Amino acid sequence: MSTSPFRRHTGTLSLLALILMTLVVSGCSGEEENWNGKDISGLMPGLEFELTDSQGRSVTAEQFDGKVRLLFFGFTSCPDVCPTALQKLNQATEGLPPGLQDDVLTLFVSVDPERDSPERLAAYVNFFGEGIIGLTGKEPQLRELAKRYRTTFGYEEPDENGNYAVSHSSAVYVFDREGKARLLIRADLSPKEIRQDLIALARTDTE
Repeated sequence: MSTSPFRRHTGTLSLLALILMTLVVSGCSGEEENWNGKDISGLMPGLEFELTDSQGRSVTAEQFDGKVRLLFFGFTSCPDVCPTALQKLNQATEGLPPGLQDDVLTLFVSVDPERDSPERLAAYVNFFGEGIIGLTGKEPQLRELAKRYRTTFGYEEPDENGNYAVSHSSAVYVFDREGKARLLIRADLSPKEIRQDLIALARTDTE
């Protein structure tokens, strides 16, 4: 029995549709797998805040538009997580190609406004290199910002000298030039892996 031309064409179109669908799915999966960090596109709100920088000036997220931004919550008295993370981020950004070094900015948000004055913040972030902006604010502002990105922080009981620890997340959120949340950098990523993601994101935004 011969097969009608209509059926032959239908079978061919179905096969082509299947091939195209496979290519599309493969392409999307491949793009996701290219990131070393976790892809959070569409899962988190855009970058938005009004805080005080290390010069005592009021700043908003929009003032840093046009740059890839890394957002990290911490405090200057942090004994391990913060210095380790900032050192790693600085190593990652220092190794960026010359044309991209000014396009990436780290925003270190102190959740310890009681102790972290603008002067203290400035000395702290400057120690870890250029391209790091120290920010803080009143506790309600900081609570609202942390909640926006599904995290929190807390203060432990002070010791006899008035010193206390602050619990906070070690997550680093990466936003593209338009302020859209794109990646979550895990603590186990190396500076090289972070740098690869930053280069890919910065170059994608300029294409």
